[in-house]
Amino acid sequence: MNYRHYRVSRRTRRMAVGSAVVLVLAGMNGPAIWGYASDQYHDYKINQPEYKEKNGHWTVVDVPEEYRINTIHAALLHTGKILLIAGSGNNAANFKAKSFRTVLWDPVKNSFKNVPTPKDLFCAGHSQLPDGKLLVAGGTQRYEKLGGDVTKAGGLMVVHNEDPDKPMTLPSGTRFTGKKNGKTFESKDPVLIPRAKKTQDEETRKVTVTVSTARVYVEALGKGHDYETGLTDNYSVRGLKGTDARNVYGIANKLSFDKKDFQGIKESYEFDPVAERYLTVDPMNEARWYPTLTTLQDGRVLSVSGLDEIGQVVPGKNEVYDPKTKKWTYLPKERFFPTYPALFLTDKGRIFYTGSNAGYGPADKGRVPGVWDLTSNDFTEVPGMSDPDVLETSMSVLLPPAQDQRYMVLGGGGVGEDKKATAKTRIVDLRADRPRFHDGPDLYAKARYPSSVILPDDTVLTTNGSGDYRGRSDSNILQAEIYDPAKNSGRAVADPLVGRNYHSGALLLPDGRVMTFGSDSLFGDRANSKPATFEQQIDLYTPPYLHQGGKRPVIEDITPRTVELGGKARLRTAQKRPLTKVRLIRPGSFTHVTNIEQRSIALDFTREKDGVSVTLPKDPSLVPPGWYMLTVVDDRGVPSEAVWVKVPKADGAAAAKTDGKGSEEE
Repeated sequence: MNYRHYRVSRRTRRMAVGSAVVLVLAGMNGPAIWGYASDQYHDYKINQPEYKEKNGHWTVVDVPEEYRINTIHAALLHTGKILLIAGSGNNAANFKAKSFRTVLWDPVKNSFKNVPTPKDLFCAGHSQLPDGKLLVAGGTQRYEKLGGDVTKAGGLMVVHNEDPDKPMTLPSGTRFTGKKNGKTFESKDPVLIPRAKKTQDEETRKVTVTVSTARVYVEALGKGHDYETGLTDNYSVRGLKGTDARNVYGIANKLSFDKKDFQGIKESYEFDPVAERYLTVDPMNEARWYPTLTTLQDGRVLSVSGLDEIGQVVPGKNEVYDPKTKKWTYLPKERFFPTYPALFLTDKGRIFYTGSNAGYGPADKGRVPGVWDLTSNDFTEVPGMSDPDVLETSMSVLLPPAQDQRYMVLGGGGVGEDKKATAKTRIVDLRADRPRFHDGPDLYAKARYPSSVILPDDTVLTTNGSGDYRGRSDSNILQAEIYDPAKNSGRAVADPLVGRNYHSGALLLPDGRVMTFGSDSLFGDRANSKPATFEQQIDLYTPPYLHQGGKRPVIEDITPRTVELGGKARLRTAQKRPLTKVRLIRPGSFTHVTNIEQRSIALDFTREKDGVSVTLPKDPSLVPPGWYMLTVVDDRGVPSEAVWVKVPKADGAAAAKTDGKGSEEE
């Protein structure tokens, strides 16, 4: 069933509920009155208490003009505020003007604050750190240029350094002149070339020097095809003299007018939710645009994939950030993934790749789901995925509760701008003896870019998406559903207010509502003849559980606020109905159909006179260190507003052996 059918179905439903009113008016003004009355009655209907109780309700956030941005990234902070990051917002004019935006939104007060943004964090990666800061790494060094828009020949220059005694830094604007072709090219960024490696054989005492290299993007000084080159050439570096001129040189293949992809940056920052500002930390070893950042069981952060400083997918060079030292270290062995791979922390600190990804990479490499052991670099494939060629722009979720280790992959499309899409959902249980994907119930439509959010009552809200690449041909889907993992079934709920596809997302708020943001359609009409406008509207969905009437449970106090793995906390609560669940929910961090942060963990609890006593699991791979929302749920499925608790790194918890030295951190 395709997306056009679903647009008609939505209109049909709306007309059906209004027919009792519309028939009375049918003879008055014909089609105009019919459509007007139908829409009016629909609006009346969806605002009725019984409708909200069953389907929930959508509202629009009032955002003042000065704070409206092209939100690409959103993360919930332990202060309860939402960090909205646009960077240049997929706007080349903003990039050229160095207009980079971040806005901090307080959903309780509905207040906003502009935050100075140090670099273009458009298409960065981000992950929650143990102390509550948000790690943001990567972003945009240069925008893409299609073949017809490239006016200067350019490409990759590999700069060599044969000097074992000193590194060499070349500033942006360094000129390279070909020894054969005589043509000169200029670097667009600074580049550091490490010193050459010098080794000595213990028996022969022979010294061997191995040249070091670095890469930089270069362009011709002038426009036109006279400046492009053919075969490989050696390039001298303008301004170097003596031994430096002999030791440092460039080598480049064809420098041409081919399409230039987006290029990434190495810069990394920690956003401090208390100081409300970005803090500079050490850069990554690799430039990355479209990377995935995954928090490990010891609180370090894995950074994978992305486009590098010349616009190529990073070739399997993955690295880990240590929030204690603020430094990055390569994993000793390489493994390739396409950009924005969905990588979840799972049992024993291993990483589960669901196959979901977004954007760039060959169609036949790095797209098979499996479990990745960072210590050995072993990768165990997980079979059974239906529609495996349409996993790009699919959504992946660790179904609640997280202890069950069941993952769902929803929708997806073909590689690149392929028109294929799927309505399939696929579920795998990693606790099974031989894990294998099986199909779940179909989604509401064939959908790229659906956004899924884990709710406190152990259900999953999925909303929006589009039937074609970036909403092409007016294919945005105005539907939403709630899936119940316990019943393996979903049901339709209130329709979203606007279409959302590429560069959109959704987050659970501490009060149990869901915010949705963004959408970056390629075209603004069905004929694909007009450019689209970025959707800056932010919406709030209030789920059915908040329309049940009566008072919701309340957590009046929690002691202590910092709870260790395996530790206990006491909650003083107030409620009229029995409590059936206590959940620990990790705050989300969403971009590009990727939110591998969110997880909901079931807590053991015992009832007491005026509250409950809860016990945290002992497994750090289930509960990585950081801040969490803690909520209680009554027998109607109504959750309390969450309180924030901090889970520190467990004493003596061993880090995975990923530093290349075979040691374990404490």
